[in-house]
Amino acid sequence: MSFTFLRPTSKLQLFNKIYASKVSENPGVYLYFGDTSKPLYIGKAKNLRRRIRSYQTSKLIGKTKKLISETKHFTVLEVNSELESLLLEAYLVRKYMPAFNSQLKDDKNPLYIKITKEKYPKVLTVRKRDIGNDKSKYFGPFPKSKAVKTVLTQLRKIFPYSQHNIGKRACIYNQIGLCNPCPNVIENTSDLKIKQMMSRLYLKNINYINGILSGRIKSVRKRMENELFSLSKQEKYEKANTLKDKIGKYDYITQPITPINDFLKNPNMLEDIRASEISDLKGILNKYLKIKKKLSRIECYDVAHIGGSFPTASMITFINGVPNKKYYRHFKIRQKSGADDIASLSEVAKRRVKYLNSWGSPDLIVVDGGKTQTKALNEIFSTYDIPVIGIAKRSDSLIFPEATNETQKYFQIKIHPTPGVRLIKKLRDESHRFARRYHHKLLQKHLLPDKIR
Repeated sequence: MSFTFLRPTSKLQLFNKIYASKVSENPGVYLYFGDTSKPLYIGKAKNLRRRIRSYQTSKLIGKTKKLISETKHFTVLEVNSELESLLLEAYLVRKYMPAFNSQLKDDKNPLYIKITKEKYPKVLTVRKRDIGNDKSKYFGPFPKSKAVKTVLTQLRKIFPYSQHNIGKRACIYNQIGLCNPCPNVIENTSDLKIKQMMSRLYLKNINYINGILSGRIKSVRKRMENELFSLSKQEKYEKANTLKDKIGKYDYITQPITPINDFLKNPNMLEDIRASEISDLKGILNKYLKIKKKLSRIECYDVAHIGGSFPTASMITFINGVPNKKYYRHFKIRQKSGADDIASLSEVAKRRVKYLNSWGSPDLIVVDGGKTQTKALNEIFSTYDIPVIGIAKRSDSLIFPEATNETQKYFQIKIHPTPGVRLIKKLRDESHRFARRYHHKLLQKHLLPDKIR
């Protein structure tokens, strides 16, 4: 395994602003090295640049001060999600046992995830001192317990599991869907057929969690997709919709799905993934539109309101496949009919084109919505030769304009999980998050007095 090092000119200038500015603001893992090839310290961060720069302060004390005094160079490995960074950090820490990862010293107790070996396996977190010689499966060690618990919380919402012994009544977590089916309910069910069905469902959730923690993220996704196809074929639409919702949540916490070892084999993996997403998206678009530009800059728009109150819109911008918050914009809708998304989008588009020179011109516009939303933006942006597509909220479809001799029509195509589609969904999700954020801010300002805000 090899790394691309960012080497300083001298020890005293190791973490100055020049070198920190070369690090991306994406999530990932960072490694500090001394005089040998073995890392002194391995850590994870949601924002790599911010974390690296935090070590520039002169107020460092104790272990951190000693670490920086011994560090000669460093490297970073970018990933796409908190789950990937957690698994990658745990893998590297377990492999290299860095001296400064204090939680891993003999007198400390690192955190592990334990899947018990019993009729209804439990998913628990345990310390090193609590690891026994039983047949349970252990994953770790994980340097930061907070990150582990955050990821387990996310997984439990998708694949519910138990943490308790068998009792007579459904546990409290069963009531909020985090232990469903609950082993207590299963064991106290008299109908044998229903009992077997619930038992299989519970064990399936455990198998999925085991696969994810083992690094088989892509394999788990494929199994869920195959099950969805089978349910649809059997016309079990209610179960299919439930599973489809689970897949959506799973995609969100693992996007994009990349084997952990790939990041180790290729330190530039994330850059390669982005290039693949843009290339694949351009291939999709060129089937229906003539895209002449490189898709360097893509903007996505969304509208947020509650019954027309405090309507807002968001514009988020990806540059070369990466969110660039310098070009994010919020729009407070001015027109009176705030519940009219179409009028709101038209207003935003008319305001946006006034700043094509000062803000920059996009190579592609994406809107969160169907044919009418796509039409609202396309009628404005087409004048400036800027292509517009929509992503339908409920049907997993893309919307394209179709030029005819008399009028502008729009058609809808079903989309499948490809790198380009994942990029579109990331744009959609980020624009939705950004729009809701501003909407909630306006709502809070209206409802709460100044002293509470």
